[in-house]
Amino acid sequence: MANIYLPTLKQLQYLVALKDQGHFGRAAETCYVTQSTLSAGIRELETLIGVTLVERTRRVVRFTPLGDQIVAKARRILREAEELGDMARAAGRPLSGEMRMSVIPTIAPFLLPRVLPRLRADYPDLKLYLREEPSAQACEALHSGRADCVLLALPYACGDVTIEPLFDDRLFLAFPTGELPDSVQPVSPLEIDETRLLMLEDGHCLKDHVLAACNRPELRAEATMMGTSLHTIVQMVDNGLGLTMLPEIALTAGILDHTGITARPLGGDNPKRTIALAWRRASPREKDFRLLAEILSSVRDRPI
Repeated sequence: MANIYLPTLKQLQYLVALKDQGHFGRAAETCYVTQSTLSAGIRELETLIGVTLVERTRRVVRFTPLGDQIVAKARRILREAEELGDMARAAGRPLSGEMRMSVIPTIAPFLLPRVLPRLRADYPDLKLYLREEPSAQACEALHSGRADCVLLALPYACGDVTIEPLFDDRLFLAFPTGELPDSVQPVSPLEIDETRLLMLEDGHCLKDHVLAACNRPELRAEATMMGTSLHTIVQMVDNGLGLTMLPEIALTAGILDHTGITARPLGGDNPKRTIALAWRRASPREKDFRLLAEILSSVRDRPI
């Protein structure tokens, strides 16, 4: 029987890193090897399977169509190899070892400062690697294996994953003090001046949650969408440039401290979003993720 030579996990890791980075030098850095080592490993892989996967020029790294197909397969193989270690960790201490979590920008700065101290104190063997990115990139990272779980806001279509809702996050209208009547009553979406409304730029799901909660289709066309972050928009509102919508966790975290901004709850039929934790179906670390979900739910009202 002829000998069968199989690609190594290291060779597949080099190939995926090159696809992600689009540059040999940067790919080598992410793999903690020299550029020549990474390049040699990919050449060995090409020799092994007898096809060219990467077209090399001085300025451009271009994958062949077959190269793209093999990268997709390599991602699945690497993810399943990592799950072998996950199975062993799941049989041992809870929330231990490495875990990579992607968190959307409208959650990360407001919820993580509450949960990270508890995780460090109660689960010192957990090495939590965090990445802040919009929902689309976070869900793609989950499916490709770059992330183990995702902290996001619903509704959002993240694909075929397990989702554990954590808590509802009510939406508030924030405006320069005095611009609207001083009241504790919710603000009707009909009272919002669409020409003064500032929202996050495309790519942030909070904008879609706001539009859905207001149920005013004209807001998408009329609102001034120009903010790159909630902190930036708050500064704009504080300077009298408009009004905006903020989630309750941002208010609880003190985003309006030292500003001249007033916030009132949004009225309507569904003035909220739902914070949730998502992970791949049938993950061997499901118990870890459910425990993490319990912790995230329990700390949401703690002051920073």
